Amino acid sequence: MISGGLQPQDTIVAIASAPGRGAIALVRLSGPDAFAIAAKHLRVLPRESRVAQLCEIFSGEEKLDEAVVTLFPAPNSFTGDDTVEFSTHGGYLVPSSIVAALTTSGARQALPGEFTRRAVLNGKLDIIQAEAIGDLIDASSRIMQRTAINQLDGGLSRRLLNLRNDLIELEALIAYDIDFPDEDDGPIPRVRIEEATAAVLKSLNLLLATAPTGELVREGAVVVIAGPPNAGKSSLFNALLGRSRAIVTEIPGTTRDAIEAVVDSGKWPLRLVDTAGLCETDDRIEKLGIEVSERYLADAHVVLACAENDASVEHTRSLVSQRTEAPIIAVRTKADLAPNVEQYEHGADAGIVVSAETGSGLQQLVTAIDNAIDDYQGALPPDLPILTRARHRKAIEVACAEVEQFRQAWCTERLPVTIAAVHLRTAVSELEELIGTLEIEDVLDRVFSSFCVGK
Repeated sequence: MISGGLQPQDTIVAIASAPGRGAIALVRLSGPDAFAIAAKHLRVLPRESRVAQLCEIFSGEEKLDEAVVTLFPAPNSFTGDDTVEFSTHGGYLVPSSIVAALTTSGARQALPGEFTRRAVLNGKLDIIQAEAIGDLIDASSRIMQRTAINQLDGGLSRRLLNLRNDLIELEALIAYDIDFPDEDDGPIPRVRIEEATAAVLKSLNLLLATAPTGELVREGAVVVIAGPPNAGKSSLFNALLGRSRAIVTEIPGTTRDAIEAVVDSGKWPLRLVDTAGLCETDDRIEKLGIEVSERYLADAHVVLACAENDASVEHTRSLVSQRTEAPIIAVRTKADLAPNVEQYEHGADAGIVVSAETGSGLQQLVTAIDNAIDDYQGALPPDLPILTRARHRKAIEVACAEVEQFRQAWCTERLPVTIAAVHLRTAVSELEELIGTLEIEDVLDRVFSSFCVGK
């Protein structure tokens, strides 16, 4: 069943590059009539496929642009259909006028994600790889970029297919035991099926354990900057961010609400949160800001306890520790006002002296944040693909639960084998839906709803 407006026989067109002023824009035309439609607007259609050729583009007798045109015959194109790509001059008007001309000749404006959707339907990509394209476009950190490229390369897909194959082999063992119980080899030893089930469960659980890491990669680790009013929190926030986002004054209580920004530490994406100062106050608005700060502290992955001197830092650590279970890094701010202060000790934990004014201590602080996340969350698995979306996590959780129910039924013999095996079939179906090996238009709708039009 094809969703409304999505007809595979349509030839679709869209601007595939970002809108706005730029040197080059890319117009993509794909579908069964792509070459015929393009020929109506080119004096000479390129003769060789996959070879860029300079062409004049016309709408009737009006010249629209001189562009580089490349033909990609099916099935050797991104979508798997005949595709023409026009590398035009940038800006708004030139590419838009070419799209308008192509639509008057029979093309349809593509819907968001429709090119990638066709690539999935034509077997060029699976759904996990299609999602990776969206993640790569949205990547705001190097680790998200690397993770998306790994998934686009098929790392997670291969892992899921291997798990699916393991489950099918387990089903085959059970089917053999049911259908051919009197063969010369005798029945399948129960321990063999128990061991195979345990191995699949272990692999599923290992993959599921990557979900929290995947969430951190996508959303960023929440790093809350906490401390009393006028402790240099907003200055530290701006210094870590590399630009001014928070208002900085000498007036205590300037920050009334939490301010968020994402910075790439090089290891983890960090969601820095500048919060209202922790203090006793009768100001109603300031109280609301402190309540917001406390909510962020409860959800933090790391907290920076900031103050100007040793006594205030210790007091801040004590206040913060009552509101969060996250690791706390002691930070003495405004080091430029006391330049001879060295790193100091708080029990077994080393505090860090920083200056937002001079930048001293900032790299040491970022390294400490990365290390705290590693200790709290666990280091990023070097080879194991990770689950980066709620859809992935839910499917693996269901598959795990189904395999566990089969294991219990098999070990206790409380259900007939044919009924217990239904749990394995459900687990296989979950993995197939996750990868996209089934006819699942509703899943495609959800996946591509957030894509840009040119993809």
